[in-house]
Amino acid sequence: MTYPLFLKPTFHDRIWGGTQLRDQFGYEIPYEQTGECWAVSAHPHGESIILNGVHAGLPLSKMWTQHPEYFHSNAKQFPLLTKILDSAQDLSVQVHPDDAYAEANNLGELGKSECWYIINAIPDAEIILGHTAQTKEELELLVRHGRWDELLCRIPVRAGDFFYVPSGTVHSIGKGIQILETQENSDTTYRFYDFDRLDSNGKQRELHIDRSLAVTTVPHQSFASHYSTKKVASTEITTFISNQYFTVQKWHVTGPTQFKGPAKYLIFSIISGNGHISVGEELYPIAKGDHFILPHGIENYQMHGQLTCIVSCE
Repeated sequence: MTYPLFLKPTFHDRIWGGTQLRDQFGYEIPYEQTGECWAVSAHPHGESIILNGVHAGLPLSKMWTQHPEYFHSNAKQFPLLTKILDSAQDLSVQVHPDDAYAEANNLGELGKSECWYIINAIPDAEIILGHTAQTKEELELLVRHGRWDELLCRIPVRAGDFFYVPSGTVHSIGKGIQILETQENSDTTYRFYDFDRLDSNGKQRELHIDRSLAVTTVPHQSFASHYSTKKVASTEITTFISNQYFTVQKWHVTGPTQFKGPAKYLIFSIISGNGHISVGEELYPIAKGDHFILPHGIENYQMHGQLTCIVSCE
């Protein structure tokens, strides 16, 4: 494979969604409450489709199984899922299980650790990340009595912030925020609290109190940010995190930069600007809102233009 694989995303209607995926990124959204763009996904709840080359029209999951030479990975399934989220309203307070819980309880998929890059945020925007309970008994007491203000930890955010949200972490994204999320390939979410709001049918959404209590880490574990930055020609590369689940970086490109091809594969999401990527003699235009995979097997490539992208790998 000697060219990038561009991907067609899928979009999801959410009670908390809005129109910023159209207004800011130019996507043709199918709903006025479009909350999620599943940009790079091999998950059956919303799968990306290859847009270019000889494999155009092939779902990413089939690309993974039929052409493992393009990925050079030992994972049994495509391990990551990249999303852009638009929270016009607060998301529910939720938590995700880890891989061990998912396997022990036959969930049929991985657990879910994730991380967030804040693309845009209104003034005074905030997230919920963590809780104050010191024991499982205290956590259950505060949850059962609805003492959310006492329990939940709120953090102000602005564009450019990055947060790691491992499985077991109580969390929510506040209104007025757009994030790029990199996560394990999973769609298992347990809701603690949904602000007593009603859906389009006038009903409250299902809560999962017992399962949420079972998978929440107590006490909450904070993760300090230790970023590293390096310059490669005209590109500044900031590594936000690198662990057993994913490596996530921000690439700020201001001019031509030559790179060696990836040892496995790389996932690119363009979050601002435009330019192109060249492989051999071929040029591929790239712009805000594009997502592509650079497969294993490319020896060298070059980035050009004025753009910022989030780059991830397993």
